[in-house]
Amino acid sequence: MTFEALVQTFAHRAASGDGVGLAELFTENGVYDDYFFGPQKGRAAIVAMLGHFAEGGANFRWEFFDLVASDRLGYASDRLGYASYRFSYDSKHPAAKGARVVFDGIGRFEWSGALLTRYSEVFDRGMALAQQAYDPARIAKICNRYADAQKARPEWAGHIGKA
Repeated sequence: MTFEALVQTFAHRAASGDGVGLAELFTENGVYDDYFFGPQKGRAAIVAMLGHFAEGGANFRWEFFDLVASDRLGYASDRLGYASYRFSYDSKHPAAKGARVVFDGIGRFEWSGALLTRYSEVFDRGMALAQQAYDPARIAKICNRYADAQKARPEWAGHIGKA
């Protein structure tokens, strides 16, 4: 499967709520690192995580574009690819009153053979929460929790004066 076909299949299965189909794109111990739900390791965890999508929203649309991929021999994954995306859904959060939430981001795909070993992403989490009428103090609390977790990772020590 080409990178473009993999990404398009990934987006379709995720947006349509096909958790089993999405999980089948990953190795048995593959990781889907979702920016809202955190890293999910293994197919069963990926299926469960996609179920949480449906709890919080409906009418998902995920559009990837500007795909770039390269070989990366000598690492756990043979290939590495990035793609920009637009993502939207109707929020089920009570305060959102069905608001359409829209944001853009970048997905990082790592795969070996025909299966993903890891997917991760970045997007403006605060903007996505603000569109759902979350209380500003709650948004700050959530964003600070993620910032603290990032600063605690060893690779950030040099950036925060701990190296």
